[in-house]
Amino acid sequence: MKKRMAAFLGVIGLWAAVGVGCTVIGKTKEYQPFDPSKFHSLTPGKTRAADVTQLFGAPTEVVKLTNGNAYIYRRAVTKGTALWLVLLTLGNFDTQYDQMALFFDSENVLSHYGVSLNAEQTAYGLPFK
Repeated sequence: MKKRMAAFLGVIGLWAAVGVGCTVIGKTKEYQPFDPSKFHSLTPGKTRAADVTQLFGAPTEVVKLTNGNAYIYRRAVTKGTALWLVLLTLGNFDTQYDQMALFFDSENVLSHYGVSLNAEQTAYGLPFK
């Protein structure tokens, strides 16, 4: 089994050495980071929906709830790595999100919210890490 693996890796190395292959590294960004100082302006029971849209712009999604609305803000970063070697293709894509969910009562006053900031943790890599 070890001999087969060594032969396989040797063939891949030979293909790469003679230039029969391609490596691609890419990044897409649907991302305008949230300004953390603006989170301090959010006060449940006081902040109104109009104040939130002034701070963060239009939400990515508005969810109608039985007793109000939820504004969802989502930012994404995707990093991809791929290696093509004639008969073998290896690839990895990692997408991480910054998300914020704000819940408003029937009077459009903020009742509570949650924030998850993970977009900066996006990483390049091979599929077998």
